[in-house]
Amino acid sequence: MTDTSQLSLPLLRASQAQKHVTMNDALMRLDGLTQLVITSRGVSLPPGAAVDGTVYAVPPGAVNAWAGHEGELAIRANGGWVFAVPKAGWQGFILDEGLPAIHDGTGWRAGAVTMAPSGAGMSFGVAQIDHVVTAGATSATTILIPSGAVVFGMTARVTDAITGSLSTWQLGTAGAPDRFGSGLGLGEGSWARGVLSVPMAYYEPTGLLLTATGGSFVGGTVRIAAHYAELALPVA
Repeated sequence: MTDTSQLSLPLLRASQAQKHVTMNDALMRLDGLTQLVITSRGVSLPPGAAVDGTVYAVPPGAVNAWAGHEGELAIRANGGWVFAVPKAGWQGFILDEGLPAIHDGTGWRAGAVTMAPSGAGMSFGVAQIDHVVTAGATSATTILIPSGAVVFGMTARVTDAITGSLSTWQLGTAGAPDRFGSGLGLGEGSWARGVLSVPMAYYEPTGLLLTATGGSFVGGTVRIAAHYAELALPVA
């Protein structure tokens, strides 16, 4: 055996010359895989400049130094890359998605907190957008809540002061304009935390609706986050 079975760390051989090379390679892999933080799983072109220890999950179609390493973890080491094959049950954190993840033996399942041998499980997610408020009595966001999501609530922060003739505003959905908050502030830094007393299932992709109270919108920007859970089906 030339590598360890779990982390594929290279092993020293008897009477090996330059043992420090093998040892340093093993330490670089260990440094990247311990407390695993995956910078991204969607980058197919290896970055030209990356700090040693930076880790990427190599996606399909990766090129250059990552070609042929689809599904592996690429770890930056000494200006190049070393690779490790993740196994089912490995856990990490996907930095550019802000979610923990579990490897299911095929790929990384972002937000997963449980996983049955069949692949069934539960995942938690946060979908976030910066919504530029449009002029009028209401301002609709793009789709934020995914299909099949069980929503626990919404949070929001005004990042650019809301302007117009309104006095306050509401956050909700079509047919329930104040579901996630009413009497909300206009100034930069104003916030909303709309927690549902009973989690609500959404069976179609859904956007949110901002409704002006006592007037209408002219402009502003609101950062909105949907907090939800999803259920994964067992594999046939």
